[in-house]
Amino acid sequence: MHYRTFGRTGWQISEIGYGMWGLADWSGADERETDRSLDLAVALGSNFFDTAWGYGSGRSEQILGRLLKRNLDRRLYIATKIPPKNFVWPSQRGFTLDDCFPPEHIVAYTEKSLRNLSVETIDLQQFHVWEDHWAGDERWQRAVEDLKKAGKVGAVGISINRWEPNNSLETIRTGLIDAVQVIYNIFDQNPEDELFPLCDRLNLGVIARVPFDEGTLTGTFTKETTFPADDWRSTYFVPENLHASVEHADRLKSLVPEGMTMAEVALRFILSNPYVSTTIPGMRKEAHVRSNTAAGDGQGLPAELLYALKEHRWDRQPTEWSQ
Repeated sequence: MHYRTFGRTGWQISEIGYGMWGLADWSGADERETDRSLDLAVALGSNFFDTAWGYGSGRSEQILGRLLKRNLDRRLYIATKIPPKNFVWPSQRGFTLDDCFPPEHIVAYTEKSLRNLSVETIDLQQFHVWEDHWAGDERWQRAVEDLKKAGKVGAVGISINRWEPNNSLETIRTGLIDAVQVIYNIFDQNPEDELFPLCDRLNLGVIARVPFDEGTLTGTFTKETTFPADDWRSTYFVPENLHASVEHADRLKSLVPEGMTMAEVALRFILSNPYVSTTIPGMRKEAHVRSNTAAGDGQGLPAELLYALKEHRWDRQPTEWSQ
């Protein structure tokens, strides 16, 4: 496993982190298999684990807490998220800080996460949604500074709404944000325009989430793919989205080099960008852990392939189904 410096924190973070949403919230999750997959990721060098209180109302945090107890001799980095008070994902224009993150809510859910994780300090505490017009509100600023001073939070980040990388720039410029989490993959390349250069100038950690575009960039979906009713993807992959996503993915298949899967290409595309600190695929099975962590070897894609993949940028706008 290759490691990168996580912005101004100085942490050495594995190129392949672990996204823990699917371990608590998606259909078919098996707890024993989950624990085996997490243990294998640690054994293979992953040391960055991204969870949230909103993933199973704290269940994902508790799963991570068990992992930490099984690995007391290793330095594993914890990232979690404060849910918006109104429990609406994503945030919507017009929501106020009082709707989502009043100071007492920030503190209360940080305390809940600390208990779920069974730790004294959360390495990276993130806001699970964000609106840039909250940037100048001193109440959230004081709340996070107080949590840092109390030793309950090491660093602070924001998880940027789907397809809105620039809905964060003024907040980043406050100097109070240590990291951003943003959707970045072969299709979603727009963070390269303004967000990544600003993060570079201010030395912020960058977490690239949704590396496989919720699965389409594995190349395994078809227009007939369906999901169980209790699986979040059943509401995300409405026909309009599923059909367009499959068509875009199918156009990529001819570019996949021999001996490489589309999923590996997707991960190596992200890690070819030096602005990215880590990417966090969801991994519920040990086979996925093995294949995904293998891409974190510090080796990007050839320049000619990266150039060809740039042509597959797909700029999208938030919709009712893109929660």
